[in-house]
Amino acid sequence: MSAPAQRLPVLVLTGPTGAGKTDWALQLAQTAPVEIVSVDSALVYRGLDIGTAKPARALRERIPHHLIDICDPAESYSAGRFVVDALRSIHEIHARRRAPLLVGGTMLYLRALLHGLAPLPQASPELRAELDARAARHGWGALHAELARLDPQAAARIAPGDSQRIQRALEVCYSAGRPISELQRATVSPLKGWPLRYWSLAPHQRGELHERLAQRFAAMMAAGFLEEVRALRRRTDLSARHPSMRAVGYRQLWAHLAGEYDLTEAVRRSVAATRQLAKRQLTWLRGEPQTQWLDPQGQLSWIRDISRELGTFGL
Repeated sequence: MSAPAQRLPVLVLTGPTGAGKTDWALQLAQTAPVEIVSVDSALVYRGLDIGTAKPARALRERIPHHLIDICDPAESYSAGRFVVDALRSIHEIHARRRAPLLVGGTMLYLRALLHGLAPLPQASPELRAELDARAARHGWGALHAELARLDPQAAARIAPGDSQRIQRALEVCYSAGRPISELQRATVSPLKGWPLRYWSLAPHQRGELHERLAQRFAAMMAAGFLEEVRALRRRTDLSARHPSMRAVGYRQLWAHLAGEYDLTEAVRRSVAATRQLAKRQLTWLRGEPQTQWLDPQGQLSWIRDISRELGTFGL
């Protein structure tokens, strides 16, 4: 009887927004047999280019990228759909005798792929309407405090202003009678059985990351980010409530164009929201025991080590 075929590896490169993941991934893709699979909830949307730091189309034609520009901004895209799409991409890349390199910082998607999706109850329009009404009366901060009593672990992961996730976590608590964090712990990873290599990239000093984020946002504005959002607002089928328009930066510039505050305040809020996102990403990653932390100065050695390991798989 012949031995079972060796499973090829799955590579994951994550980290907080603005850490330089894309540059590292591109450097590796130029020297090793890998294809990039995006793990980013904003890059899936067509037309969200500048504010997502989307790789240029010419670059994506030269180096294979997957799960970018696969949705219209008026659509919703979920963690469940991401898992299906990512697994299909992984199988196709392996069939080409190459390694998938999953790159991005949408931790909900990464959690679903690494740990599995919990069998959660379906959305309840009636319960959501009730939660919306309570939030209108008392604010989402009060509902976040309620979540902290019912499911402290979920509340610790969810920002007090993240209305969508607060609503869903409370909905699950009431519908299933169990905390969403408990249901999520009982899942199995879709990647079980594959050799997994998992790295997190982050500057050592928080101030260094904050400076990078401010500079990056200024560069986005100079590149026409405000005009990109203005063009999206001209669409009659998009509103501030669409998930695509709730992405960091898009949400704040949309509010500015709606007359809620001036451009200086929109930029300030955007940079602050980006920093808060990076903080939440780092908090989640520090709870991941399997990740290996990368030194931002060690790119060449990282590329060399991965290339050598891929060679042991015959790639």
